[in-house]
This record gives sequence, structure tokens and C-alpha cells, in this order.
Amino acid sequence: MNDTTGTTGTTETVNTTGTTDTNYADADAARDYHRLPIPRTETALRTMRHVRDVEAPAIFNHSMRTYLYGRFLGEHQGLRPDHDYDDELLFLGSVLHDVGLTPAGDRDQTFDIDGADLAAEILTAQGLAPDRVEVVWDAVALHLHTDIAQHKRPEIALVSAGAGYDLTPLGPTLPAEYLDRIHRAFPRRHGAAALHDAIVEQALAKPHKAPPFSMPGELVRQHTGQAWPTWKDLMNQEPSWHDYDGYGSLLPTGDPSARG
Repeated sequence: MNDTTGTTGTTETVNTTGTTDTNYADADAARDYHRLPIPRTETALRTMRHVRDVEAPAIFNHSMRTYLYGRFLGEHQGLRPDHDYDDELLFLGSVLHDVGLTPAGDRDQTFDIDGADLAAEILTAQGLAPDRVEVVWDAVALHLHTDIAQHKRPEIALVSAGAGYDLTPLGPTLPAEYLDRIHRAFPRRHGAAALHDAIVEQALAKPHKAPPFSMPGELVRQHTGQAWPTWKDLMNQEPSWHDYDGYGSLLPTGDPSARG
């Protein structure tokens, strides 16, 4: 049996009688998964299975929904998969965008950059061409920075947009039946809370992974109640050029610049 299904008009035919690409105890959820427009290339499926095996279920499901929402948002902008952008690259960037929150991705940078490095290693080991790996690296590294990502190619912009939509669904409304199908195939499992806890857990163990004013740093600040250093505090921290030494005496009394 074949189901033909798209999001907002595009269609894809997939076989639903063979073995599943992921594990489902519930037949309805398995059917919904097979009816979703997910790339079934060898690289896409191998990468998806790897991420499923190493990520927490809530984060894996978030990553899969990121692709589906990014694809939907692209269609809303008139972007057609494999015509206006490379659908496999969008999928790879989406499914890998939070691998920095896995044990193998918990290195010494912020989780988005650690994740980009790990994503590149995973895809390079599979033989993906370097120019394609670079697109995925950018998509993962920039997924927290929508203001930058939205100016990049669609495979990068739509990963950031899809990840954001899965946390706060601002923008066009998904068709109700399609949304239900996504949530049956990839239940939310308290996704936003799980992401928060994974980011904070890493950062508490390795504070350098959550520098001031970064997203991980802000989550840690909220968790601990610690105060951010001011700009002046940061500039006076050693090593320093001491640009504030004597600066206050050059300013009119009461000028807020003297306080940093």
C-alpha cells in the first residue's frame, strides 16, 4: 500500500508495507511516520537512526519536528523541496542540530558549535561531500541565531526557523490533521523542558560552555539566579587593557558612562 502525502500541496509517495525506518510499538504512529514527507535517502536514514540512538527521545523528536516545520515554513514562503533548496540537506541539518546535547557532543564549546563539529564528523564518516557537510555545519552552528540564519540559504534558514517554531509556534498555522499526524509520529514528550534541562546540565558541569549573554548562559543565569557582569566588569577583568582606568574623571558628574 502507498500513501501520497504532503504538507501544503507537495506530495511524496512512500511504501508503508516494509520495515520501519524507526521503532514504533503503536501501529498508528508507525503509519503516521511513513506518511510524513521525510527524505528516505541512504544518508538521511542512516543519520536519522544514529541520532535516534544517541539523543534523548524528547530531543530526537524535537529534531524530527524541526525538519517537518522547517519544510512547512519553506512551503509557506513558496520554497519547493529539491527545487528551491536541497531537501536532504535541510533534513540532515534538522536531525543533527542538537547533537551537541549528546554525550559525544559534550565537548568544550557551546552546544551549538560542539554539535556542528560532531555533525560534520558524522557526515564526513559517511562520505558526504565536503561542500554539503559545510552547509550542515552552518545550519547546526547558526540554529540559535535566527537573525543571522534567516539571511543564509534555505537549508540553513529553515533549520533555525523550524527549531524555533517547535518551541513557540509563531507564524502560519499548520493544518490540524497534519499537525496531529506529526505529534502522533513524534510526540512532544515535554520537548522544551527537556532541551532546557539538557543545556543547563551541560553548562553547570562545564561553565565555559555557557558564556555571559549566550543562550546557554542565560538559561544558567535563570536557573542559578546569578547576576550578569556589566560591560565595565568584563572590560576590567584580567587580562585587560584597562580602558576604564581614569575614564570617569573625564566625564561630567552624573554621566552614566562613568558607571559602565
